[in-house]
Amino acid sequence: QVQLVESGGGLVQAGGSLRLSCAASGRTFSSYAMGWFRQAPGKEREFVAAISWSGGSTFYADSVKGRFTISRDNTKNTVYLQMNSLKPEDTAVYCCAAEAGGTWPHYEYDSWGQGTQVTVSS
Repeated sequence: QVQLVESGGGLVQAGGSLRLSCAASGRTFSSYAMGWFRQAPGKEREFVAAISWSGGSTFYADSVKGRFTISRDNTKNTVYLQMNSLKPEDTAVYCCAAEAGGTWPHYEYDSWGQGTQVTVSS
């Protein structure tokens, strides 16, 4: 089991940037791939990005490719999501999660964080 706490969300104008952080504790952080997901009001949760346990491989949803960058620092038990060129359609609650099974990059995830709100104004 792992506990995850997201931070870094906020209100930003279109075209701006935010950097989200996900701090982990509990099970060995460096042994698991991590993912970022988001859920907008009235919509289902969608996949945003994933990173392998070592940080050597990343995978992005088409909607954020070229704008978002996922990274991790295993010495700090933290995964990051750098969000650039933000659009109003990026508005959502962003959650991180730890790998629970499946195969790269479409893992199953558990240990969801509580989420951090990202709001992008026009």
